Amino acid sequence: MVKLQKSIEKRNALIKATIELVNNSGFHATPMSKIAKMANVSPATIYLYFDNKQDLVNKTYLDVKAAYTKHAFATYHEEMSVEEGFEIIWKRIADFKLKEGENAMFLAQCDNTPMIDEHSKQEGIKHLQPLLDLWERGKKEGIIKPISDYLLYAYAINPLSFLVVNQKRGVFQLDEKNVLEAYEAAWNSIKK
Repeated sequence: MVKLQKSIEKRNALIKATIELVNNSGFHATPMSKIAKMANVSPATIYLYFDNKQDLVNKTYLDVKAAYTKHAFATYHEEMSVEEGFEIIWKRIADFKLKEGENAMFLAQCDNTPMIDEHSKQEGIKHLQPLLDLWERGKKEGIIKPISDYLLYAYAINPLSFLVVNQKRGVFQLDEKNVLEAYEAAWNSIKK
């Protein structure tokens, strides 16, 4: 049991180091040796958990995406109206991005650069299925614009990343009033 716990701790340290280094230096400027050093493990240890750097980054992405969507959908129920469900999910996404800034920044980089392979991106999209199902129901009910889910995501969810980055830079504050206004703008951008 102790050995298993140590193994989990090492893997988690590698994931955390990968997130921090990719966020601060970028994917290409993050060698495996730096990741190992920051995680306080030998470089050979990485290969016990991951095949190579691409595998490490892909699996880190999927771990963070799973945590993100678990948080986003924690209080959502399919029986909710489309508008209520979207509001719950959107505000939980905002909450994650504000509370888990490093993870949110890592996801934003992964979503906006070619550093994640296509298979992993498609796996990541599967984590969003409750939101995609809600949008599909909204389209059928005539509540959500009948446009691509990519466009819905681009207009309703992606602006949160922009706002969080600018808050981190100190040029914008996502206080309660601004979060409410951002939600209203997101809803207005996708409702029919």
